[in-house]
Amino acid sequence: MTYTIINHRQALQAFCEQAGQKEFIAVDTEFVRTRTLYPQLGLIQLYDGEALVLVDPLAMDDLSPLKALLTDPKVVKVLHSCSEDLETFWTAMQVIPAPLFDTQFAAGLLNMGPSLGYAKLVEEMLSVSLDKGESRTDWLSRPLSEQQLSYAANDVLYLYRLYPMIAEAIDKLERRQWVFDEMAQLALKKRTDLAPDQAYLTIKNNWQLRGRALATLKYLAKWRLEKARENNVALNFVFKEQYLVELARRQPMQKNAFYGINGMPPQDVRRHGDELLEIIKRCHELPPEHYPDKVERLVDFPAYKQVSQAIRQHCEEVSTQLQIPVEMLGSKKQINQLLKWLWFELDEGRLTGLRPDLICTWREPLLKAGISKIVGVSLS
Repeated sequence: MTYTIINHRQALQAFCEQAGQKEFIAVDTEFVRTRTLYPQLGLIQLYDGEALVLVDPLAMDDLSPLKALLTDPKVVKVLHSCSEDLETFWTAMQVIPAPLFDTQFAAGLLNMGPSLGYAKLVEEMLSVSLDKGESRTDWLSRPLSEQQLSYAANDVLYLYRLYPMIAEAIDKLERRQWVFDEMAQLALKKRTDLAPDQAYLTIKNNWQLRGRALATLKYLAKWRLEKARENNVALNFVFKEQYLVELARRQPMQKNAFYGINGMPPQDVRRHGDELLEIIKRCHELPPEHYPDKVERLVDFPAYKQVSQAIRQHCEEVSTQLQIPVEMLGSKKQINQLLKWLWFELDEGRLTGLRPDLICTWREPLLKAGISKIVGVSLS
């Protein structure tokens, strides 16, 4: 295997112009995400069937030729299990590859399993056993070893070989557009952020709080998300979720009382205690009309169990006809997403403008009529 490391714009421009003439290219990223909110891009692997290149984003300020290639509508970008890659591209470059063909999702549509790993797919289809020993590499360190670079290069070398085989099988079932639609919907989710004012809706056990306690959680969760985004620190490394809930529940009016909360790290109290105490005191002054409404739970709706089971059965019947795993068509998470969108006053999907997966893109003609009949409303 021969690969070229690209660390200056001229070489990147030359490769992207060449790759722009191809029908498809294989793409992968290596990134680090241990304590950060966003993934930190360490390497970009590209293979167009002619040249395999490893782009070093740490050595380059201008990646505009690559942005143009990744969004060129004439060139299919092939990735595997691309969710975190999309987030990495969006964070680092404000771009999402399109059109995008994900071989893991496509393999699921071929009834090879709903979440087949890359190494397993390569082994099954190409009879090649890949070494995954470098998966925990610090991709931000330099220099990278030859072993690390070879590992990264393999991720696109065999991906390029897989694509024609998988695409041919997908085309026989007339499902290529399903893959493109699913990835476009995933890309939309990656570009969509929940407003900080709504961050409390994602907090576990938020439903246990009412009135001023819930208002306190709302503003504590907003503070934490804004702090995490500002400093690119993972949420729980800013302040653990369980302690936010406990502060909102107790609403202590003295910082010393923070130390009485079992398990709360003293260093977190020293670092953030004054800010948190100020938020709690402000919430004490909030009039009741500014308190958030009670957080809803699906299990509190009497019809939830019956309706969710009926939708699940509908998904199973359709997936059996299609000969795909039911998880590919309608998972429990996606069923819950739909019911929250239908029943909740405050729903993350409605707040972000995203329609439920089960009633949009390729799933819509397969499921919407049946689901509409189950829930008793028109799903326009």
